[in-house]
Amino acid sequence: MPVTIKTPEEIEKMRIAGKLAADVLEMIAPHVQAGISTLELDTICHDFIVDVQQAIPACLNYRGFPKSICTSVNQVICHGIPSANKVLKNGDIVNLDITVIKDGYFGDTSMMFGIGKTPSHADRLIKVAQECLYLGIEQVKPGNRLGDIGHVVQKHAEGMHYSVVREYCGHGIGSEFHEEPQVLHYGKPGTGLVLEEGMTFTIEPMVNAGKQHTKLKPDGWTVETRDGRLSAQWEHTLLVTATGVDVLTARPGESF
Repeated sequence: MPVTIKTPEEIEKMRIAGKLAADVLEMIAPHVQAGISTLELDTICHDFIVDVQQAIPACLNYRGFPKSICTSVNQVICHGIPSANKVLKNGDIVNLDITVIKDGYFGDTSMMFGIGKTPSHADRLIKVAQECLYLGIEQVKPGNRLGDIGHVVQKHAEGMHYSVVREYCGHGIGSEFHEEPQVLHYGKPGTGLVLEEGMTFTIEPMVNAGKQHTKLKPDGWTVETRDGRLSAQWEHTLLVTATGVDVLTARPGESF
């Protein structure tokens, strides 16, 4: 499937979906505290998306995924399934991954939360993972290549003595959840697809405190670090503009 260049009408729909996804993270933030289960967070987000936003939670039943958001705690890299048995406690870190469908178009974003007083090493990992995302976003402009994005992400993470997950990556997005291209978080500058105005895709680096290796749990979804060490991830949906980038899922307080 070729990479799609979005029309102005499609971009406007994606802009709306992106803002809705960002709004879910803003809404849920006060609830992400010690003592709440990840299933409770899922229920709050689901009801907000469906009842308030009049939109669709994209994860629910996507290829059999059983819940409306992904909740990835501590050593879970991505695709954590919300559960009544997983209660957040002080010192935990958790990624909430939100994807909203509105008028047939998708907005996809995630962010990290620290629960109570988190260890300094966990705070550092969260900060560096976010820096990796922002450095990747800085590379998004017409004429640059996907390898430029992967290179800066990898260089920063490894320069901080972390590793970047290889098996999971960013992706094109639009009227489909996952489109071309794949957006790797490692690579060489000057290689890969040339970015063009109208392309839309996510950057979502998964940064591990230890080694890059992953393992898939028997549920078929939950991906963990093989060495059991912490992982952190941040994600935005991006539009390549004539002059650079528009972050469609930007939250208040973020400037690009």
